[in-house]
Amino acid sequence: MDDVVTAPTRTHPSDSSDVPAVPVVPSPATAPDDTGPVPAAADDTPPVEAPRRSRRAVLLQVAMIVATGALLVLFRDRLPDLGAMAAAAGNAEPGWLVLVVLASAGSMGAFARLQRRLLRIGGVPMRLRRAFAITYAGNALSVTLPAGPAVSVVYTFRQFRRSGASAKLATAVVLLGGVITTTAYTVIGLLALMADPTARGPALTALTVFAAMAAVLALLLLRPGPRALLSRTLGRPVRALAAHHRVAPHAERLRAVPRVLRPSRRDWGALVLLATANWAFDILALLAAARAVGIEVAPHGVTLAYFAAQAAGSALPLLPGGLGAVESSMAASLVAFGATLTPAGAAVGLYRLASYWIVVLVGWLAWLALHEGPRLSARTRRRLAATGGTLLSGLTSASLLSPYTPIMATAPPEPRRP
Repeated sequence: MDDVVTAPTRTHPSDSSDVPAVPVVPSPATAPDDTGPVPAAADDTPPVEAPRRSRRAVLLQVAMIVATGALLVLFRDRLPDLGAMAAAAGNAEPGWLVLVVLASAGSMGAFARLQRRLLRIGGVPMRLRRAFAITYAGNALSVTLPAGPAVSVVYTFRQFRRSGASAKLATAVVLLGGVITTTAYTVIGLLALMADPTARGPALTALTVFAAMAAVLALLLLRPGPRALLSRTLGRPVRALAAHHRVAPHAERLRAVPRVLRPSRRDWGALVLLATANWAFDILALLAAARAVGIEVAPHGVTLAYFAAQAAGSALPLLPGGLGAVESSMAASLVAFGATLTPAGAAVGLYRLASYWIVVLVGWLAWLALHEGPRLSARTRRRLAATGGTLLSGLTSASLLSPYTPIMATAPPEPRRP
């Protein structure tokens, strides 16, 4: 799943009380009877207004794209030869290329299943194809539009509401999904640092210091005196901050999460596994692309190259999907771990083709299939929906090859409602 992660959560700028503050990463077309609007649960919250794209944001994004193109032309002599890169990609091993596509589909599938699982914990069932469609469409909006992450949040929220979720449940799903995927992202990154001989020492030092501080704080809080002192010192300012008119809606969203979502231990295990699979499959896609062109970088090196690219894409959020920043950072990182420049560029190109361009194309087809597109004739809409349905059915089938499927295929015997 190529959702360029902004480390990897962002805050929505709206103050509306029913708009979630954490976007869906990023990270599927639906049957005709599964795409139309579904009456949402009764709620007293106002309708969600999509954020408006400002002219300044559009101009800044265009300027960034133009500047990136100009830099590519200016430094073309220092870049790998495109012909050599195309030749390396053309000679890639087919088996590894199949794995690139399957891993990219598995990454998106894991995130779709995670959101679907959260909705079912809240008592709202959703067909797998519809969950895939929402995930792909939201990802396409996030990585191609100005202010895409904010648009994606509102879009996903609305789709959850149309599926029957209340505003509080839809918000809780987005928030908790973001927290779980962010935690998995952090843990995988730390494990990659620990596996690298040169980064292991600094990583262990930082973790040791953090663990020691946490242990000291926990021991202090076990005693009534320090606990009361901390409560007196921080209680009043925290309550004042939570009561502020700009903070109160976000604080209420956070307080509502445990009320509307109560995962069991089995649910937590499935959610953690799916969040980990979301990132692991995407990293596997990059590793397979590297192996396809003969690059023998260690898995932890590929993982660190992946995280470096995510950081570069986050540093330049105006570039759609981190275009240019992700590719250059990823290729440079692979070279730093021992790859030569031309195969590294070819591997990155293959990876981005499968995990970005194809995913974006399928996402916009899913967006049209969910009846969010422009005014089209019924015949054209049916053809687009059929095309998107065929592609997403194939991706759904591919994701079923993952070992994580049996967990998600088993629904709770009776959906719990908050």
